[in-house]
Parts: sequence; C-alpha cells; structure tokens
Amino acid sequence: MLDLTYDTPEPKVIAGAKHDWELVIGMEVHAQVTSKAKLFSAASTKFGAEPNNNVSFVDAAMPGMLPTINEFCVEQAVRTGLGLKAAINLTSAFDRKNYFYPDLPQGYQISQLYHPIVGEGEVLVEMGDGTARLVRVERIHLEQDAGKSIHDMDPNMSFVDLNRTGVALMEIVSRPDIRGPEEAAAYVAKLRQILRYLGTCDGNMQNGNLRADVNVSICRPGDYEKYQATQDFSHLGTRCEIKNMNSMRFIQQAIDVEARRQIAIVEAGGTVDQETRLYDPDKNETRSMRSKEEAHDYRYFPDPDLLPLEIEQAWVDDIGANLPELPDAKKARFIADFGLSDYDASVLTADLDSAGYFEAVAKGRDGKMAANWVINELFGRLKKDDTDITDSPVSPAQLGGVIDLIASDAISGKIAKELFEIVYTEGGDPAEIVEARGMKQVTDTGAIEAAVDEIIAANPDQVAKAQENPKLAGWFVGQVMKATGGKANPKVVNQLVSQKLKG
Repeated sequence: MLDLTYDTPEPKVIAGAKHDWELVIGMEVHAQVTSKAKLFSAASTKFGAEPNNNVSFVDAAMPGMLPTINEFCVEQAVRTGLGLKAAINLTSAFDRKNYFYPDLPQGYQISQLYHPIVGEGEVLVEMGDGTARLVRVERIHLEQDAGKSIHDMDPNMSFVDLNRTGVALMEIVSRPDIRGPEEAAAYVAKLRQILRYLGTCDGNMQNGNLRADVNVSICRPGDYEKYQATQDFSHLGTRCEIKNMNSMRFIQQAIDVEARRQIAIVEAGGTVDQETRLYDPDKNETRSMRSKEEAHDYRYFPDPDLLPLEIEQAWVDDIGANLPELPDAKKARFIADFGLSDYDASVLTADLDSAGYFEAVAKGRDGKMAANWVINELFGRLKKDDTDITDSPVSPAQLGGVIDLIASDAISGKIAKELFEIVYTEGGDPAEIVEARGMKQVTDTGAIEAAVDEIIAANPDQVAKAQENPKLAGWFVGQVMKATGGKANPKVVNQLVSQKLKG
C-alpha cells in the first residue's frame, strides 16, 4: 500500500555554504489540446505540415475576422478537469493578454485570467520510495498557442511559421506544492499519463505538445510550514521561472542548477530578482530571458469579440459519465483482479496501449504469468528493437497462445522462449509452430525415466557425490534436459532424478 503524504512532503534539502535550504516549486504545464481544428478557427492542427499551410484568416488576424469558439476544445478542457478531480466553472470568460508576440499576428493572446474554465483539482504523484505526493492544481485555463519564430535560416532576417498559431492549449497551473527535482519530473510524468488516458493531449514533448514552465524558489527549513499555515508567500523566496521545458531529465537538471544559483546569490548578500530564465543543457546553466512580468503588465481586459462562455451542468455530467478508467483506478484493478505486485501494475498501466495489450493477454489466463511475459519478454525485446507496443510483431492472441501451451504442459519454459523468438521474427500460430517443428514437451514418464537411468548409469562417481550432497542433483537434471533436447518436462525430470538418487 502507498504511504500517502499530502501537505508535508519531504523537501529536497540543498546544503549551502552557510545554511541548509529547501526548494519550493510550482509548475505551469502547457498541454496542446487534441483536436483536429484550432481553438478559434477551423484551420488544421496537423503536425509537420509545410510552413504557414495551416493558417486561416482568423489566425492571420485579417481585418474583420472574428474568433469562434471550438466546442470540442472546451469539452476537452472539461474532460481534463474532471480527470484531475477539479471543479468545473459553468461560466468562464476569455481575456486579451497584450504583449509583443512576433508570432501572433493580432499582437495579443486570447487567454483566461479572471474566469478560467477549470478550478481547483489535484494530481496524486507516486514516488519511487513507495510514497505519494498530492500536488494541488490551482486552475486550468484555455488559451491559444503562438507560432514559431525561426532565426537560423538567414543571417539577416528571421522567418515565422504560423501553423501552430491559434492551436488550443490548456495551461495547468499547480500550487507551489512540489519540493524537489525528482518530484517535479514525476508530477509532469503523471500529468502526461492522465492526459493521454483521457485523450485530451498526446503528451508528445518532442514536438512541443507538452511543455512546462517551472517556478523555482528557495527558503530556509521551517519557512514552508509557515507559508502553509498562513498562505503568505512572503515566507517563500523570490521565484524565478524557467521557460519551455520539454524533457523530464532537463526539468530535474534545471531546477537543481537554478536552486544553487539562487543560494549562491543570497548567501553572498545579494537578492534574487524575479525573472524568466532559460535553461541551457549544454552548459548546464540558466540564463536571464526577461524580467518576470505581473498580470497588470500584460494589460489584461475581457476580449470584446467573445461572449462569456456558459456551459450546462448536464453537459458536464454527461462528459463525466463517459470518462475512461484512469491510471490509478486501472492500477488498483490490475492488482486486485490479477494479483499483480505494485511495481508490475505500475509498469503495465504506464500507458493505455500497454495496459490494453496486457489485459487482452491476461483475459482467462494466469495474470501473474501474463504480466511476466509481457514485461520481461515482450517489453524487453521491444525496447531492444526500439519498437512501440502499438507496432509489436507479436499480437496479444499470439502471446496468449504461447502462455496457453506452457499452462497445458505442452512446452517448457525454455521451449516457450524459443517459440516466442520464432513468433516475434517469423509470425505464425504458436500451437501450429510447436506441432510442425516437433517442439512439444516430452511428458511420457517412461521415456524420461529411460533417459534418467541412462545418465545415472553412465556417471557412478557423480551419483556418489550427489548422494552425499543432494544439491548436486541439479547436474543430472541438466544432463537429462540436454539429452532430450530440452523437451522433457522439468517437473517429471526433477522427481525421477530425486527418486533414483535415493535408491
């Protein structure tokens, strides 16, 4: 069982030159909504299109073009909120965030500051030490993504690709509940897992479909508890935001190096400036990008082109009633129904495709045996070949067929591994392969006994040693298996060898 630690997780303590320091981390995760059309236009969201192909008149901010809300994107945000056990606001509104955006043609971003569509929720983050952290989500709001500026194609000018402009984003804002680099990475990983189960974001960090802004500050031991008691942020240090992180490993590295930078400044008698910074993985350092703006610096005001968004509770309830089984619930069910360990259930529910594959294999079979074959044999081979589970050359039915042959004593475990390799590389029905290639396990006691007698008769010195030390009986088992081409039933071999050696 997990030891659930909610409000007082063990902090990451970093030793400074003069004092010990603790980390306080909050995250703003930008998740691209899985939708065929953009948030305020019908333009395609397909990744990899030629530059500026997926751009409508609305995206290009042509005069007179007005945004129209995409209902499906709203539904995806609601679905995400429900999946995070969050409050859904039946009335929300869009605001204009005024800032110099070189890759947003209208010169502002449509977002939700004052009235977001999703309120407070939570994410249960399991740590490797068997504990769990409950990270509170403050809000989720919808906003449009910016385009992409390209600076390395010409020495004298920059280019812009507006394909991503206007694509719907969900900004998932956490409370400052995260206390260390590993926990931060685990939080993003768990959030990514939930979003993929829900089907609201594909979580592809390489394509920028999921990226995180990480707010890092330091405080002296005991100060965080004061903040918790009073909700007074003055007990926490000045935070700096590390922008656009798209790797779990880089998130951890950036937090550590930024914390140490802040400690060095404070212990030298300086003050940390609130600012936005970028992480350079090559140099393993953060560098200043711009001073950190407050909300009033963006001159937010309600978007005059969009009425307040009002949704009905019945619609929300219908979405909630059709949510898929989420990772924590699926993991608990796998443990209960299939008798799996916490670790095996975690591995198998890490993504929806793996969970579905396992469940198809385990149906009507021994759950532990199915888990062992999926995790150790299949996943191991797929990893070696850098192949995704969705492209597995072995289907659930084929792997299930291998397991059925083991369960019926038609083949031994050793033969099963040989059979798996044949199915993986050549395909085919496992039962037919066993029959055609003479791979069936020898279960005829008489034939096995004859092989045992022959080995014992040929090795009297080894018999004497085994009778003095029963542990040496394994040598005879190995010789019999070798003599029968590995086809003898190991259980029968062990029993006969034991009986014969006892005289």
